[in-house]
Amino acid sequence: MATPVVHSLREQIREHILEGIVGGRWQPGERIVERRIAAELAVSQTPVREALRELESLRLIESSPNKGVRVRELTATDLKESYPVRAGLEQVAAELAAPVLAEDVSALEPEVAALYVADRAGDGEAQVRHTVAFHREIVKAAGNAVLLHTWESLGIEVWTTLSIRWLSPEPRAHAEDHAEIVAAFRRRDPAIGELLKTHVLSCAPQI
Repeated sequence: MATPVVHSLREQIREHILEGIVGGRWQPGERIVERRIAAELAVSQTPVREALRELESLRLIESSPNKGVRVRELTATDLKESYPVRAGLEQVAAELAAPVLAEDVSALEPEVAALYVADRAGDGEAQVRHTVAFHREIVKAAGNAVLLHTWESLGIEVWTTLSIRWLSPEPRAHAEDHAEIVAAFRRRDPAIGELLKTHVLSCAPQI
């Protein structure tokens, strides 16, 4: 998973814990000890607690008075639930971004190029990173801060990575699908919103 740009201690701690969950350091059901993370990172427990609250809001961890904080036992249904929400948001984003991207798709093209490389190498982590970056550029191009914030709050990179790691779907190529989306923006396809919605739904884990 790519290391994002972070702007606060809390965000850095959150990313550290996320890396541990995604990388398998903490397995589903395993306890995450706040005090241990604070000592490991040489920080107080307050920002660790704040970071854990954020991860709880993403439904990646759960806390209880008797059991402390643990990684949730996630099911395929848990992993699938965000996709219809994301699809609806990206349909709106594509429709708002269409005039901008029809004129200039340069923000999308490097991600497609990187996806071709990742597909050839069978690099699942790079596929996730560049797929999410591609979709983020579309949402950003919509020029709506509320839409972007809502989309970001879904924790898409995390859920996508966990879907691949924990459900182990068959390897698939991603570049061609995304190249087709770029082409649709270029030709000012009036159905671009529906196209993106269908694309996102097709990526949901199959259960």
